[in-house]
Amino acid sequence: MTAASCLLTEDQFLCSICLDVFTDPVSTPCGHNFCKTCITQHWDKNVPCQCPNCKKTFNTRPKLQVNTFISEMAAQFRQSAQQKASSSRSEQHVSKPGEVPCDICTGTKLKALKFCLVCLVSYCETHLEPHLTRSGLKRHQLIDPVENLEDRMCTKHDKLLELFCKTDQMCVCMLCSISDHKTHDVVPLKEEYEGKRAEMGKTDAEIQQMIQKRRLKIEEMKRSVELSKKDADREIAAGVQVFSALKESVERSQAELIDTIKEKQRETEKQAEGFIKELEQEISELKKRSSEVEQLSQSEDHLHLLQSFPSLNAAPPTKDWTGVRIHPPSYEGTVRRIVNQLEETLSKQMKEAELKRVQQYAVDVTLDPDTANPNLILSDDGKQVEHGDVKKDLPDNPERCNPSICVLAKQSFSSGRFYYEVQVKEKTMWTLGVATESINRKGDITLNPQDGYWTICLKNENEYRAHAGPSVRLSLKCQPEKVGVFVDYEEGLVSFYDVDSAALIYSFTGCCSTQKLYPYFGPGLNDGGKNSAPLIISPVNHTE
Repeated sequence: MTAASCLLTEDQFLCSICLDVFTDPVSTPCGHNFCKTCITQHWDKNVPCQCPNCKKTFNTRPKLQVNTFISEMAAQFRQSAQQKASSSRSEQHVSKPGEVPCDICTGTKLKALKFCLVCLVSYCETHLEPHLTRSGLKRHQLIDPVENLEDRMCTKHDKLLELFCKTDQMCVCMLCSISDHKTHDVVPLKEEYEGKRAEMGKTDAEIQQMIQKRRLKIEEMKRSVELSKKDADREIAAGVQVFSALKESVERSQAELIDTIKEKQRETEKQAEGFIKELEQEISELKKRSSEVEQLSQSEDHLHLLQSFPSLNAAPPTKDWTGVRIHPPSYEGTVRRIVNQLEETLSKQMKEAELKRVQQYAVDVTLDPDTANPNLILSDDGKQVEHGDVKKDLPDNPERCNPSICVLAKQSFSSGRFYYEVQVKEKTMWTLGVATESINRKGDITLNPQDGYWTICLKNENEYRAHAGPSVRLSLKCQPEKVGVFVDYEEGLVSFYDVDSAALIYSFTGCCSTQKLYPYFGPGLNDGGKNSAPLIISPVNHTE
């Protein structure tokens, strides 16, 4: 018997139902062998009687007798397998609490390595071998071991949940698909699993993008704080220079100035710290969700993924940071408000300090010939403009201002601060300021903030006005020969200065715009030669 068994393989003595060595083997009329208990229970559940291997159907239930020859051979193999299992158990892991045990092991249960979705059995390394070597069993789908098999069974039909109803978004068994879900869109569990897994990959990519945006927002805020700090330092230095030569009263004003500026800086830093902390918290939550999504997406457990998908598919609620900005505080008028408490002799120093502050933001500005009215004459270097007597034949492109007698600069500004100076000496009419990109450049226009213009003008030789909608008449002690224009984009501030006297002419506040701003120049009509002097963009000579 032992010699004969050596000519046969162990696979020939495994029951295809329990996948273990035969116990009381019986033969069906079609010639296939099974454990007596296995085939009996199989036929008890499935009517009519059918061979599990060849699917041959028997009209009457066959009488089964134990095949003594195969039984003896199986006993030999069982003894050999037990010896082999006994020697290998010391090398394998015994199932511990919380671990899924092998369903086939008798006595000491080993830790299961895989669960077969076809056999509905968990296998240790030894008992898993037939699934890895036998051609018929290789087609069975294996997943990581599961503890609660009942969670994978249909509560209504006690069948394996192996389909997914897309209509009702739930897992169903085969019988459900031909009864309650007969007209629904039902697909194999694996197909829906792959689809949901792909969606989770997309969700994770979106989460990663959200994380990156928040990291960039943190960097943006840190840069804003750094710029704010530099501005604060610059303001402190300017204030110290103004008050350094004064006595006790001036020193008190100096301390007040420094405290005011530092308080604004502290408020800015505190605001940024709050935003950054909130962003970092969101990143932490998003990372946690990303980790959960990644872990779930790598799972081979179809049901677990589908059941967990609704709660993990969407990113956790987060704040929309698109419009959140750290606006560096403006120190416009800080020095002036403090020194107004001092004697009149300090007034000039205050004005000079103010002008020097805005002059630090000087930019190089040149005129754009594509926007110039056909009656205007521009210098070759783009620094001068005057009104001519002859209208030039120029293409009426969309950028050109016509019939409005003006020209815009080539440069535009959509953030930060900028300053430039224009000579208006010997002119009887002029208009200066800034305008938004979307201003009406054709037909009649009205210069006011509602239409995108922040300008002041000279008309009738000595009448100065700010086009504030309605216009405001300005009272100036002397006619300026050079006008400085300063813009703080984030603060919504547009200010005009008499450069020679360092006096503030006028300020527009609350200039809210999300568009690009362009310097605006209107030299006025020639007026028979009375207003022939050009507007000249001048280099900035910083106030000493």
